[in-house]
Amino acid sequence: MADFGFNDHHQNEIINYMRFARSKRVLSLKTIDSCFEELKDSRLVEETFTVDEVKEMLDGLQMVVRGEVEMELINTAHTNVLLLRQLFSQAEKFYLRLQSDISELENRELLEQVAEFEKTDFKTTSKINQETSKPKLAPLNEGGVSELLNKEIARLQEENEKLKARLRTLESQAMSALEGKSKVERALKDLQKVQGEQQEISSLENTVAALKEDYERSLSANAASQKDLQENLISAKHELLRVQEQLALAEKELDKKFQQTAAYRNMKEILTKKNEQIKEIRKRLQKYEPDE
Repeated sequence: MADFGFNDHHQNEIINYMRFARSKRVLSLKTIDSCFEELKDSRLVEETFTVDEVKEMLDGLQMVVRGEVEMELINTAHTNVLLLRQLFSQAEKFYLRLQSDISELENRELLEQVAEFEKTDFKTTSKINQETSKPKLAPLNEGGVSELLNKEIARLQEENEKLKARLRTLESQAMSALEGKSKVERALKDLQKVQGEQQEISSLENTVAALKEDYERSLSANAASQKDLQENLISAKHELLRVQEQLALAEKELDKKFQQTAAYRNMKEILTKKNEQIKEIRKRLQKYEPDE
């Protein structure tokens, strides 16, 4: 067992205090672990995050962990003050004046000795203490002083239990607040997502309305263009008929003028003579070649 220069009774008192400090340390570490697990379960539900979202999560986690560590450090300091209060109260009843050297609290050699004691001797001593009954304070010679000390110890233990209960309540409230914050953040994200979808739907509706308007304008333009084409086609048909009529009149007029020319008359006389000659020849042939 490491030698701190104390008797067995005071050595056991140190062991009891270290056991108490270790239980508080384990509880604090579990609280910090629960903060990280809460963040994983409540926030890390998506595959990707933006830099701002990661920064927000880390800032929230930092605030919660910082509060837990600060509260634990404050509680440890206050617990040490209560321990000193017990020692000083007992000393003052015997008109003793205890002194402390603050610089020794940072003595690296002594701190390493305490750490080694916690790793080896403390474990062995803990097993031995579990097998034996819990040691009680030795009775003082003066009955009144012993009774007062026992009452003070009972009061401090009761106060310590109250502080533990309050700490558990505060831890539960902190976890509930963190969970409520996570729910509010998720609801805000869902609301933002819905608003984004509504904006997208409005944009699509505007696009459809614009396309419908363009389509109606195109239909109106096509209808007007078709009407113009039909009118142009009718006009063209009328113009074609008029031109054809003019051509027919021109042909008739030209034929009439051609018939009035001397060449036409000469040609007509020649054709008439030729027809008469052909008829005469046919008559002659019929004399020599009668019909069957």
